[in-house]
Amino acid sequence: MTGDNSSKGHALRPTLKLDGETVEFQPGETLYEVADRHQRDIPTLCYDERLEPFGGCRLCVVELEGSRNPVASCTTRASDGMVVRTKTAHLETHRRTLMEMVASENRDIDVDPLSGYASQEMATLVERYDARTGRFAGELSGHSREDDDNPFILRDYQNCISCYRCVRVCAEQEGDYAISVKNRGFETQITVEFDGLLKDSACTFCGQCIQTCPTGALGDLKALRNHDVPGETEKTRTICTYCGVGCSVDVMTRNDRIVGVQPAMDGPANEGALCVKGQFAFDFVHHPDRLTTPFIRGEDGELRPASWDEALDRAAEGLGRVIEEHGRHSVYAVASGRAPHEAAYMVQRFMRAGLGSNNIDNCSRA
Repeated sequence: MTGDNSSKGHALRPTLKLDGETVEFQPGETLYEVADRHQRDIPTLCYDERLEPFGGCRLCVVELEGSRNPVASCTTRASDGMVVRTKTAHLETHRRTLMEMVASENRDIDVDPLSGYASQEMATLVERYDARTGRFAGELSGHSREDDDNPFILRDYQNCISCYRCVRVCAEQEGDYAISVKNRGFETQITVEFDGLLKDSACTFCGQCIQTCPTGALGDLKALRNHDVPGETEKTRTICTYCGVGCSVDVMTRNDRIVGVQPAMDGPANEGALCVKGQFAFDFVHHPDRLTTPFIRGEDGELRPASWDEALDRAAEGLGRVIEEHGRHSVYAVASGRAPHEAAYMVQRFMRAGLGSNNIDNCSRA
């Protein structure tokens, strides 16, 4: 018996040479996808694996034997027998020059990491290629919309590099088509219909544009308001409680204070997407108007602060009296979407096992 795969009905996979190594690939894969799968570190600024390849930044170019010029690896499909080089002296010089040019037209390179998930990508590449030379310093592109008074999204277009990731994620992932591009060259500008404000557009404030922006030109205003909170930023993976979809999120904290929320790009239910509540509705946790102690109503009808023991005893007394007079099905519980999942679990256990009733609901089930 031979080891010929074809005799077993299996077609041999196509191969190519990647930096001298023969590797297999799936038909339809791009050179970038093949290289990434084989741990080749190819830089890019316009690439988001959730989006269709764009080929705009040209940082991901590779040398392809037989091609006169380097080709964009994110838009070039792999084919059998290709010979590809992902890192050469010529390519690194090309990438460094590109990064110098990109950095030259932005007001800021270093932005607060609270701006968004991908906000450090450009700064990281600028450092990698030592591109803070200033030799291309000149005109800046983009005009920020400081007049946009929406409470969620910073529109700082003087830090925009026209990678169009925001435009593409809005269209391809959200289907909103709320933002677009006008003009060309240094006059290129990210905009909405009639060049207006986000609140007057089709924008649903999902925050997708924020999280894909590699420069912080679009930033999370609610998170950025916490930039003065001391401490190192830590991320804790959890599930958004606002509805029943089960979106994975990373809650950002500093010294036990929530400073922002970012979507989990590897979340099985959401794959980096969130709605306006999941993205921005977190500041109630530390809001100064939030109650920090129970209240009970006195004989005079007025609410007064009480201990937890007092409040729980009063609640138990009231529930017991109602059930005794009207039966266990007279009680109904509604859990809050702002409470943790563990709290929702305990509410339903209390109703079903404790009171013997299935009258339990949650505003997150829709």
